Amino acid sequence: MQPEEVLIRQCLEGDRAALDTLYLQFSSKMFAICLRYSFDRMEAEDLLQEGFIKVYDRLSKFNGKGSFEGWMRKIFVNLSIDYYHKKRKERERLKDFKVEFESNVDNTEESDWPDLGQEELIQLIQQLPDGYRIVFNLFAIELYSHKEIAVLLGVSESTSKTQYFKARRMLKAKIYAIINLKHQEQQ
Repeated sequence: MQPEEVLIRQCLEGDRAALDTLYLQFSSKMFAICLRYSFDRMEAEDLLQEGFIKVYDRLSKFNGKGSFEGWMRKIFVNLSIDYYHKKRKERERLKDFKVEFESNVDNTEESDWPDLGQEELIQLIQQLPDGYRIVFNLFAIELYSHKEIAVLLGVSESTSKTQYFKARRMLKAKIYAIINLKHQEQQ
C-alpha cells in the first residue's frame, strides 16, 4: 500500500493524527487555491477550513482512481467557485467589464520585466475584477477549457475568452506599471 493510501485509510478509521497529517501535507497547496479565488486572506482561510471539512466528509468517496491531490483540488476549486457566486450576489459586485488601456504593454523589453515572486503575482491577480480573476485562475492556473468555464460560471464561452483576454491585458498593464516605477526609482 502506498503511504497516501495508508493515510487515507487511517483517516477513514477516525485516526485524529492521520487527519492532522493530511491537513499538514496538503493545506499549503489548497490554501493557494483558496487565496486565488477569495477576496482577501481571511476569506481564503475560511475557504480552507470549509474545504477540508468537505474533504473529510467525502473521503470515503475517493475511489483511488487518479491522484488524491487532484481529487482534493477539484473539491477546493468547486467550493471556491460556489463561494464566489454567493459573495458576488451578496456584495452586488456585478460590474461592466469594459476596461481600456492607453499604454501598449507589449512593447516592453523582456529584460525590463521585474522578477515577481509567487506572493506578488497572487496579489496582482487578486487585484483583478472578480470575473477576470475567476476566469484567469480557472483557465491559466487550473487548466480548465473555456467551454468548462462557461458551464461552471453560467456564462457563454466567448465571455470566458473575453474575460481571460482582458485579465491578461490588465495583468500586463499592472506589471508594466511596476516596470515604470522601477525605472523612475533608478533615475
